[in-house]
Amino acid sequence: MNSNQIYDLDNPTWKNKICNPAQLGGIETAVIDNGLGRGTRIAWINTGTGLRYKVVIDRAMDIADAFYNQHSLAWLSHAGVTSPERFSDRGIGWLRTFGGGLLTTCGLTHVGGPEADAHGERGLHGQISNTPAEIESILQPDPMSGRMEMSITGRIRQTQVFGPNLELRRTISGTIGQAAIRIRDEVINRGNTAAPHMLLYHLNFGWPLVDEGADIIWGGSWQARDGAAHNRIFREGNNYRKCLAPLDEHSGGGEEAAFINPTPDSSGQCTCGVYNAQIGVAVAVRFQKDQLPWLTNWQHWGKGEYVMGLEPGTNPPIGQGRARAQDELIFLQPAESRAFDLQIEVLSDEARIKELLKVN
Repeated sequence: MNSNQIYDLDNPTWKNKICNPAQLGGIETAVIDNGLGRGTRIAWINTGTGLRYKVVIDRAMDIADAFYNQHSLAWLSHAGVTSPERFSDRGIGWLRTFGGGLLTTCGLTHVGGPEADAHGERGLHGQISNTPAEIESILQPDPMSGRMEMSITGRIRQTQVFGPNLELRRTISGTIGQAAIRIRDEVINRGNTAAPHMLLYHLNFGWPLVDEGADIIWGGSWQARDGAAHNRIFREGNNYRKCLAPLDEHSGGGEEAAFINPTPDSSGQCTCGVYNAQIGVAVAVRFQKDQLPWLTNWQHWGKGEYVMGLEPGTNPPIGQGRARAQDELIFLQPAESRAFDLQIEVLSDEARIKELLKVN
């Protein structure tokens, strides 16, 4: 019996057999009380399908651990969840608090390496991931009354006197019986002057989902970051769509990346993901081309630090300065907002996995 049958509202097998919805799933909030993350607010979300994941409320509502049945989906750094550090946005200080996880949000005004110019100094990947959320609502499922949906909504403010003043309103939602995460973001300029805007969803997949021979799935034209001559993986003739064994040359800061112009379907939706046939599990990531026109594939096959990233974004991670110079930098006018939709779904059905593989 699959989860759709178990949670079929027309014929619920659990009717009159539960008194607490938490037996099926839901949202549980807590505070980490030990280690580098001590004092950090989190929310565990259980979809009742084997998919469960940890939202780090104090880190822009990013997603850390994520599991499907016995399998971990996300890569976690040595540090794991750390408390937010509001002033880590200088140089590469962001890396000290980078926990990896299923989702780390980059932005809201800069995505890319450290830089400084006439418009200011900007550290790696911006401030937002080190900013706590103000929780606006938590809606639990109520299966007995026919509501299987659940959500958590918060506001994250990236603000300073004299600007820029941007606000991210994030809703993470799901449905009991569906192995999927839905993220709805709205970024609004709360200031009185135009503000630059860059956003990137840093999705970090790890073992056992990511393992030697697993398929990396995306479609579209691409270019190697820093050019093919300096890229050992993303060059014509290489099979850069397969996960590699750990590489000595990726020890320390070794890595490769490609900037992809993803191909949308007829509805404007882009799909990417990863599939490991050895465990029979795939993860599909879906986003709208008009919202997030770029995708970055990051590969870091370090020994003991083994990760593959898929990163939809408003821009590739080239930095605010280069985006400005190329006339590709978004500006939000006062009170202007932009919405972004992202879905992460776990697949174990053979037919649906075959459909996903057609994207390559």
